[in-house]
Amino acid sequence: MSKLALVRHGESQWNAKGLWTGWTDIGLSEKGRQEARGAAMKLKDLSFHLGLSSDLKRAWETLDIIKETLNLADLPTSRHFEFKERHYGIYSGRNKWQIKESLGDKKFKQLRRGWDFPIPEGESLKDVYKRVVAGYKKHIYPEIKNSRNLLLSAHGNSIRALMKHLEKIDDDKITDIELDTGEIILYTISPFGKIINREKRK
Repeated sequence: MSKLALVRHGESQWNAKGLWTGWTDIGLSEKGRQEARGAAMKLKDLSFHLGLSSDLKRAWETLDIIKETLNLADLPTSRHFEFKERHYGIYSGRNKWQIKESLGDKKFKQLRRGWDFPIPEGESLKDVYKRVVAGYKKHIYPEIKNSRNLLLSAHGNSIRALMKHLEKIDDDKITDIELDTGEIILYTISPFGKIINREKRK
């Protein structure tokens, strides 16, 4: 069996301001660094063969802090664009709560959490799903077939997309899935890709 730990990165400097970050490459806030160290302590009972992250700074900084906290300097790691956050297009850098006020609760939830809600010049979660699943099949599943333990540091939407794939979550149910910064979803997976167990560590 493999362990696959999905860690949402710690709070970024734009998370702290309520700004939609998307592909903008923003680093962690001090709170985010503390959340990364906290996530590390929640993983100290596990051993890992490989670490992965998206190619955005807030994700790989989180992974670096986890490695440092757990004395995993020799853990092989890699960065992959497939696991990066959703591209928020015209909403990138804008205050999400001001957008919520202008759109109303229902449309804002569709925009923020919906499955196939388009954003001009950006991506829907469905778009994110396609590249995340491609990344999973290329970079993660071959390791699972060899019963290796993996740690992935990524983003709220890329992790939601991967959870949808692994757990076969319906399109209309994915809107209810949300992760806090620094939160961990831990799977036990068979070499055939079957989920044996899932737990949340906060």
